[in-house]
Amino acid sequence: MNVFARELLRWYDHHGRKDLPWQHPRSAYRVWLSEIMLQQTQVVTVLDYFQRFVERLPTLRDLADADEDTVLALWSGLGYYRRARFLHQAARLCVERHGGELPRDLDALMALPGIGRSTAGAILAQAHGLRFPILDGNVKRVLTRYHGIEGFPGESAIEKRLWKHADEHTPAERTADYTQAIMDLGATVCVRSKPACLLCPHASTCVAHRDGLTAVLPTVKPGKKVPTRSVAMLLVRDKQGRVLLEKRGAQGVWSGLWSLPEAPDADAAPALAAKLAKVRRPDPLPAFTHVFSHYRLDVSPILFDHAAPLAAVADRADRRWCDREAIASLGLPAPVRTLLDHLPEIAP
Repeated sequence: MNVFARELLRWYDHHGRKDLPWQHPRSAYRVWLSEIMLQQTQVVTVLDYFQRFVERLPTLRDLADADEDTVLALWSGLGYYRRARFLHQAARLCVERHGGELPRDLDALMALPGIGRSTAGAILAQAHGLRFPILDGNVKRVLTRYHGIEGFPGESAIEKRLWKHADEHTPAERTADYTQAIMDLGATVCVRSKPACLLCPHASTCVAHRDGLTAVLPTVKPGKKVPTRSVAMLLVRDKQGRVLLEKRGAQGVWSGLWSLPEAPDADAAPALAAKLAKVRRPDPLPAFTHVFSHYRLDVSPILFDHAAPLAAVADRADRRWCDREAIASLGLPAPVRTLLDHLPEIAP
């Protein structure tokens, strides 16, 4: 076993995380689910979502048999909903092609939607103890600092170097523990801001620590201005407290989720609301901003209370009147769910 792995495993035995829910049992399905959830999401946020998900869909076949609304409802609030749709699609493909199990072959895993090389390696290493390297965000940060690699890790040439180092360091023994250990090191010690270098098992051999480069490595992605968009969200609510929801299309942000009707701005909202129901005067609610990875969305919520449903706008596949119980079972964007949860009581 190489020195890097040996020191890391010694640290892991004393300080690593060994009580994460996907480690007990560490099945391929649970590892896969955790890896997808943990993409761009911290462990502390994922814990409750993971538990709810596996309680409702404990096996890959359960996931494959579930409808999309159920999957998206369980995912609601985690963001990056494309992950959930890929998870669902991959589960169905596993039933069709692999006997209802995740394959134990790297290429076959990578052929499934949403599974890249690092996720496939994590599944094979942690669930089966097979020697495959991983290179998620935490691992990139550890290896970039340890080897003193300059340049944005997302660039092809830099990423190729990092994969080479990841493979060199991955041991043939205790591969599952090593994989968890290097992720833990990046998540708890070699963190993005103010890393705890004195607690790191590699402090004496880390180039970034030796040369005072921990604040500048990894090299940040060249920045670009984030655009801002605006939208008015219509909360059309009838006398029974039901809210009119629409299912978004397959393209664009929040695709496939249930959301509120949208107008370009507050001025256009009354005319759109009148096409959906018989409405009274609009009641503007406090505006808010939701930040995506690639733009900011300024939202102006507008309440239309005591609306009377129109016969021409009856329940259909992509539009329905929903009470609180129905809303709870649907996949909604997190800001929309929050907005509905804090909706004021119906005025007399």
